[in-house]
Order: sequence, then C-alpha cells, then structure tokens
Amino acid sequence: MKIVQINTFSYKAAGNIMLNLHRTMLDSGIDSYVVWGRGRETENFREYFMNDDFGVKIHGIYTRITDKTGFASKKATNKLIKWIDNIKPDIIHLHCIHGYYINIELLFNYIKANKIKVIWTQHDCWAFTGHCAYFDAVGCTKWKDGCFDCKQLNTYPASIIKDNSMWNWVKKKELFSGVNMTIVTPCNWLARITKKSFLKEYPIEVIYNGIDDNVFRYLKSDFKTKYNIDDKKIILGVASEWTERKGLRDFIQLNNLIDKKIYKIVIVGVNKKQKRALPNDIIVIERTENIEKLVQIYSAAYVYYNPTYEDNFPTTNLEALSCGTPVITYETGGSIEPIDQNGYIIKTGNINEVVKKLDEVNNLKKITLRDIFKKETMIKEYVSLYKRIINYEG
Repeated sequence: MKIVQINTFSYKAAGNIMLNLHRTMLDSGIDSYVVWGRGRETENFREYFMNDDFGVKIHGIYTRITDKTGFASKKATNKLIKWIDNIKPDIIHLHCIHGYYINIELLFNYIKANKIKVIWTQHDCWAFTGHCAYFDAVGCTKWKDGCFDCKQLNTYPASIIKDNSMWNWVKKKELFSGVNMTIVTPCNWLARITKKSFLKEYPIEVIYNGIDDNVFRYLKSDFKTKYNIDDKKIILGVASEWTERKGLRDFIQLNNLIDKKIYKIVIVGVNKKQKRALPNDIIVIERTENIEKLVQIYSAAYVYYNPTYEDNFPTTNLEALSCGTPVITYETGGSIEPIDQNGYIIKTGNINEVVKKLDEVNNLKKITLRDIFKKETMIKEYVSLYKRIINYEG
C-alpha cells in the first residue's frame, strides 16, 4: 500500500496531522510519502518539499490581481507530478491545497487521467467556495449554488482587483467532480456543510483531529510565579496565528470588563505588531515551539477562552481540556463538539455572557478527554480508511 499525502505546510495543525500519520504508517510497514509546499527542508527520500519561494510569491501576486488562487505554480506542480508518477501511489491523500504553492488544475487532471484514488481532508471550506475559506461571519450561502459578487475579496486568499468568484466556483466544481474520492471532515459541523455543497456526490466521513494526551496533560507549573500573578486566575487564549477571525479584539473588550483583582488575561501566539497593540496589563507571549512550555501555561490557566468567529475544529480546545483546563468557546463551527460538562458554549460575540460564566467555571467537571479526540484514534481511523478504499489485506 502506497500513500502520498499533500499539504501546504510541514507544520501547523494540518501539517502535524500529515506527519503524524506518515510516521505511524512507516512504523507499521506502510509505504508512505509526504509533500509540502512551504516549510522545512526534507530529511529523506520519502519527503518532498516543493521549495519554490519565488513561485509562491508570484502565485500570491497572481491571486491579488486575478482572484484565481490555485491556478498558478505550473512549473512546481509539473515537477511534483513527475515525482508522484515515479511512486505510483494507491491513494493520494490531500489536506490543504490552497496557499499559493500548487496548481489544482494540473493536479486533478493528472489524478483523473491516472484513475488514482483520493482522500481529501477538508480543513476549511475553500474546496467548495468561489473564494473564501470561511463564510460564517458574513452569513454567505452563495457557495451552495454558485458564488458571485463576493463580499470577502479582502480576506484570504485576498484579491485587490478582480472578483472571479463565479469562475472559481464553476472551475472547482468541474475539476473536483468525477474523481474516485472520499471526503473526510474533522468535525460533524463541516460534514453537514459539505453535504450541502457540490462535493455532496462523494462519501463523507468524520475523523476528528486528535491530539497526543501523553504530551498535553496536566503539569505542575511555575508560570504564575514567574509572572508574579499567583493570586490571579488566568484567562488564556492560544492561536498559531491571531488572524481577524480568531477574535483577538474580544480579548481587548473582555479585559475592560473583568475584575482585575481576580483575573489576568494571558495570550499566546501573537506577532510583534499585535503585541504592541494590546493593553499593557495583558500578558503577551509570542508564538512558542516549546510544547512543554505551552502545556505548563495550559495547566496554570483557570479557563481557556476561544473567541473564534470562524473555525473548523480548533485543536487548542482539546489541548486545554487534556491539560485539565475548562473551555469557554463561541458556538462556532466544530469548536463546540468536544464541549460537554467541561466547558461553556457562548453565543458568538456575547462578551458579557463570557464575564458571567467566569464566575461559574468552578462548577465545571474535569473530564478525561474522550478517545475520539486522541491522536491514536485519529491515526487508527485513517489507516482503516486507507485499507477499506483499496481493499488492502496486508
């Protein structure tokens, strides 16, 4: 059984999922390969880095002008196709294929011509829209029947000149139809959405993004002592990138409403510009690759607050819960799905309700993370899916 996975990055959530799957398959004797468009250099022949920084920049500029992301990077994609053709995989497992690194027309034409089976994990909604990766915040439903007159041209993947959302939607429907493909979504919310899109012709399965609960676990932490806040209850926010949809502005509003004698806001993952814009009494930590440090921060927190306005299935909720920290999250996408008696679900943007719930956090139960949200379960379900698709009996 030969599997090739493709993703934008070798890191971030989808990149980590791809590499976790890859390593486990290799340990199980499965012939596994991985591809990424942006990230680190390769370490062995089973990894392929497209390594086209100039092409990524040109693709980004092309998108800004034409609104046709996914239709540049021809040279880099043709090189990738030659590499894939030498492997002759049984399955190509796609993750994120937007991000200015690959030509989706060349890729899917190759897949169809060679009748290669495909699994496509949807990490957002980009595959079936004419432009955006998410549409919740603006309440758009045009993606169901055909995009036009896009109201989110200034959002990723941003276009500053043309609106080609109708062309994109039609072209994607054409390219992504007629493939021997199974769709995977990391939550029930995205499965329901996908079933209303032009991808509804395909089998759709839910496999939750899982985390390693041997890594994300409660640890005794001196974080509060280091910052001289032993007498405070930490309200924590974490993101790999604090984009507009992640709700950083809501932390600023929350900071104006909380009792500063009781609570302290700590935010992890901001960039330098965001750090300068935040109030001085918020503890701000730039993005850290030190997982143990992050686990100690989760463990020290009183509550994890996730004010996301648009999301698929944020694993930060799982990380917090696995460290024994309750979660307050907006009713956004799949963000609510791991929440049971271990957190509160708040109407999106209702910061006054968040303030009220802070006083009730001690009423929540610390429940062991359910198996369906663990890395081992995720990997087991993907490998089982691979075997079913190719009737593998090895």
